Amino acid sequence: MTALPTTLDTNSAEYAANRAAMLDKLGELADEHGKALAGGGEKYVRRHRDRGKLPARERIELLLDPDTPFLELSPLAGWGSDYTVGASLVTGIGVVAGVECLITANDPTVRGGASNPWTLRKALRANEIAFANRLPVISLVESGGADLPSQKEIFIPGGALFRDLTRLSEAGIPTVAVVFGNSTAGGAYVPGMSDHVIMVRERSKVFLGGPPLVRMATGEEADDEELGGAEMHAATSGLADYLAEDEPDALYRARRVVARLNWRKGHPDPAPAAPPRHDPEELLGVVPGDLRTPFDPREVIGRIVDDSDFDEFKPRYGTSLVTGWAALHGYPVGVLANARGVLFSEESQKATQFIQLANQRDVPLLFLHNTTGYMVGTEYEQGGIIKHGSMMINAVSNSKVPHLSVLLGASYGAGHYGMCGRAYDPRFLFAWPSAKSAVMGPQQLAGVLSIVMRESAAAKGRPYDEEADAALRAMVEQQIESESLPMFLSGRLYDDGVIDPRDTRTVLGLCLSAIHTAPVAGARGGFGVFRM
Repeated sequence: MTALPTTLDTNSAEYAANRAAMLDKLGELADEHGKALAGGGEKYVRRHRDRGKLPARERIELLLDPDTPFLELSPLAGWGSDYTVGASLVTGIGVVAGVECLITANDPTVRGGASNPWTLRKALRANEIAFANRLPVISLVESGGADLPSQKEIFIPGGALFRDLTRLSEAGIPTVAVVFGNSTAGGAYVPGMSDHVIMVRERSKVFLGGPPLVRMATGEEADDEELGGAEMHAATSGLADYLAEDEPDALYRARRVVARLNWRKGHPDPAPAAPPRHDPEELLGVVPGDLRTPFDPREVIGRIVDDSDFDEFKPRYGTSLVTGWAALHGYPVGVLANARGVLFSEESQKATQFIQLANQRDVPLLFLHNTTGYMVGTEYEQGGIIKHGSMMINAVSNSKVPHLSVLLGASYGAGHYGMCGRAYDPRFLFAWPSAKSAVMGPQQLAGVLSIVMRESAAAKGRPYDEEADAALRAMVEQQIESESLPMFLSGRLYDDGVIDPRDTRTVLGLCLSAIHTAPVAGARGGFGVFRM
């Protein structure tokens, strides 16, 4: 029997403290998610409704199949910036007419749905997910185009949005645009470059230049309808494939378009799987509030994989990294999870072999992060830690099976890279509220700066100001601490969302289902040169 046992004492003071700390972080997270849900605020939401229009998330709800989940992505985009949390765009994965789709919806209650730099990054990330996983794309459009004061950060990179739509189509991935209001200037190319276009009578307005611009550029006097109204595009220009009577009708027609795509997944859905034997509610108390305190990742694995069933690989070798085989919602996965934080040469070699095996078996990999990085020091440098760490990073870089990453605790230094951080293109990457990620821990980074400055002063024969050193260390620690927190990182789209630990199994199951829309195939060789 390979079911993982548990040693978690849910009656201990340590568990209670961990749980309380996690619940506090979840409360803070809920407050920030609330800002995204509020959109432009009560005034603008009411004005939008008074015009007979639905908010972005209600449009998505009507589009989706009844009683099916919606995995929202990057909900904290723009957090900590001058822009509204959520970046005036809702993105995520949901089921439409039985087909898993990538859905984007402009939020017109935020500056008319205008795009700011974080909107652009969020939209590009959504397209990346759609392309990698072969998910049909449905764009729910109502936007005034670029937020003009920030156009310098949008115009040049923003062309990639239209490039992506054409590349999705060329790859045989369907694209559908449903236009509810304005889709002007560059935004007119979203319906222009989509495979299927639905517009709403007397509501949709799609034109490269509105009446004021046309008047300034050509002297011509024209109204909205004759320039870009839905009826004109349905009857005259031919841009609209379907003319809807109202928003619910437009969403119904979008569902019918998807139903007629003749779309097939690359893999059939697996049979229903047994839930974990251990209560996922207990995940709230696994991670210590102080990330310098290690925890056993098996306590996490046993609460997210099917039947808590886990076949551990090399359990007695490289014990700071747990590796093994499991299933999650019926999908096979190979798991790599940090234990005790530091990665040594043995862990690096073990990970490299395990990643190669997963590629031989066409099995996706799940990385559970809690690492301070690769070990340093004379003994380890002489033992080849650079070579061995590089082997692991090489294997991660050139692995072809889909990767999923979840940051549970620390994810520092090159350990973040070896565990498939954002730069290594995991299909999806999520963080728990307990996670932190930076080049190193705040205390270590401040200490390194202090040592460098102290040695510099000694080399120049100058006295060292201890009081200034203490103030600098405190300032640096505070800065690095704030910049390593999950909401800060999520606001910059370094992950796809900060999630409640109790939702981890569900979130990963939705991701694995989306991943298996496309073929899953590993590398057969092709890992480059491993330095031995």
